[in-house]
Amino acid sequence: MQTKYDFIIIGGGPNGLCVAAYLSKAGQKVLVLERYFEVGGGLMTEEVTLGGFYHNTHAVYHMMVDYAPIYKDLELEEYRCKYVYPDLQVAMPFSDGTALCLYSDVERSCESIARFSQKDADVYREAYHKFRAMVDDYIGPATYVPPLPLIETVVGIQKTEIGREIEEYQPKSPQQIIDELFQNERVKTMMLYLATHWGIDHDLTSLGMLVPLYLDRAVNSRLCLGGSHRLSNSICRVIQESGNGHIRGSQLIKRIIVENGTATGVELENGLVYEAEKAVISTIDPHQTFLKYVGEEHLADTFTDKIREWKWETWSMCSLHLALTELPAFSTEQDISNGLMYILGYETPDDLINHFNDIKEGRLSANVGCDAVFPTMHDPSQAPAGKHTASMYEMSPFDLKDGAEKWWDRSVREEHEERFIATLQKYAPNMTKDKIMWTYLVTPLDFSTKYLNMVKGSYKQGKYELFQMAINRPNDECSGTRTPINNLYVCGSSVYPGGCVLFGPSYIAANAIAEDYGIEKWWKEPEYITEARRKGYFGDYE
Repeated sequence: MQTKYDFIIIGGGPNGLCVAAYLSKAGQKVLVLERYFEVGGGLMTEEVTLGGFYHNTHAVYHMMVDYAPIYKDLELEEYRCKYVYPDLQVAMPFSDGTALCLYSDVERSCESIARFSQKDADVYREAYHKFRAMVDDYIGPATYVPPLPLIETVVGIQKTEIGREIEEYQPKSPQQIIDELFQNERVKTMMLYLATHWGIDHDLTSLGMLVPLYLDRAVNSRLCLGGSHRLSNSICRVIQESGNGHIRGSQLIKRIIVENGTATGVELENGLVYEAEKAVISTIDPHQTFLKYVGEEHLADTFTDKIREWKWETWSMCSLHLALTELPAFSTEQDISNGLMYILGYETPDDLINHFNDIKEGRLSANVGCDAVFPTMHDPSQAPAGKHTASMYEMSPFDLKDGAEKWWDRSVREEHEERFIATLQKYAPNMTKDKIMWTYLVTPLDFSTKYLNMVKGSYKQGKYELFQMAINRPNDECSGTRTPINNLYVCGSSVYPGGCVLFGPSYIAANAIAEDYGIEKWWKEPEYITEARRKGYFGDYE
């Protein structure tokens, strides 16, 4: 058995597979070690209800397909990784039979918004183009380059009019931004949900830049045909076909071997040692990477203190997956079938804000508010012929008032599952119990036990707040992928730019590692990043 590799990667999630693909295609001998039998991390598609029903139990909305360099660089479409981009991106039905819709076509979105407020429709059109320019010009490119110190970031972003506009949003909370833009209560409700449901508190100031990104991405999300696992499978094929990469599941790590301040390999619980002749790359959270596997004896006290200060998210996610005999028929005046995301259960901004308040107090809301996806609307292959799947995702507290272990209480789970179903039935009355063949509830506690990176169900591996973003994610010594341990790199969701299926941490790592070890890059920097450099966003352009 081969035990020596150029690079050893801990974690076979999206970021681990991404950096493995870039390095193996560059001729490097790469080993990916994954705790579970199958790789993919949050790119999980499982038969959790009935046989033949495939549910995306974690990542389902892929929002950076048109930006992340990996898709074009690895030619993933040639490896059966294909996406559907529904015209109707977001639909929000209300109890009076009306519905608010956002489409890939901005004018169709404005027509829908105008039914509630012509002024808000005009504002949305302007905001749509402004936010798209912000993403194209700066936010998108910044996702795939290393973070700069705060002062340098400010200097760079002030060089253009668009950059200065982005800076104006930064100190504002999502609620402030939405209230300033829109007037109609229902329009505000949808926009506030879209601005927050990826992990931003409605009243959080200092990360306002994410609001333009999330509202832009809300109409640019894709659904992976065959299920989210098709994305990880396609990257695995690239690694395997390179002839240089190996992927091994069911690997329990004991420690990262550190000798004289340098990472030299990985030892497994069974005593097997894999040697890394160049570097070890960790995609797991900072607590496991440094406190558990590196060991405090190899770290400075000041660095250890930074790792211990890492905060997990204040709220997590609860999801319900259903096997259905038919698709929901929403009781709305207009046809909202064939949408990608459905926002259910909120009628006013107060409904959403009260939900956030419940989460902070460790309460389960009396009524479930959530987003839902019905993949078989667009991809019949994810269920047996004539049958369908559904997944509903609710922002939820990990720590309930009576303790997180209450999530194991059967009555709590059953009652909350009933609330999910009641919310669906409220807007789609045909979803009676006889149409639901099976259900599968995943609580925040379930997330934390299944994905050890997601401590307290923290699905982005750490809270989004000012002191845990940009140069501080996970801290100022590691945010650019390099660490105080020689030949040890980090590039998971706890590293800049953060979580979700962005591939930002791993793309940044692949570039840094290639530069550090003199590896010839077979890939070229995307033009949109080069153009952002020319504008001076990321330092002086050479």
